[in-house]
Amino acid sequence: MPTYADIVTLHRYYIWANWFRTHFDQNIGAAADLDPNPLVWFADESGLFLSYWYAALYVVIEGWKRLGFRDAEIDALLTSPNVCHLRRYRHGVCHFQPKYLDERFLAMMRSPDSVQWVRSLNRAFGRFFLQTANRAA
Repeated sequence: MPTYADIVTLHRYYIWANWFRTHFDQNIGAAADLDPNPLVWFADESGLFLSYWYAALYVVIEGWKRLGFRDAEIDALLTSPNVCHLRRYRHGVCHFQPKYLDERFLAMMRSPDSVQWVRSLNRAFGRFFLQTANRAA
């Protein structure tokens, strides 16, 4: 059973991931009117924030599993093949890849439900931490 210290520690990683999501959401509106070419988009601020959001969100998944947290909605989302895609995406972000559009990035982008899945997972983690904080208060 995870302790209160475990919750606070994992929450820190969620806050970092969600910060990148917030900045991505703020930048994507302007970027949507720009060049749709992924070679261009991938290098702008939207691509930067999306990539680090995805990488940081995978760290939350790692902590979730390692610490043994349980939540029906989150656990269901974590059965998706997108978990593997997100892990590989994180590796692409955090470890140098000599190919600009490496398969580690493309597999996640090709997954038909990846955008909805990432947003659902991010919201579910947020809900979990809010509910947990309210119970602890």
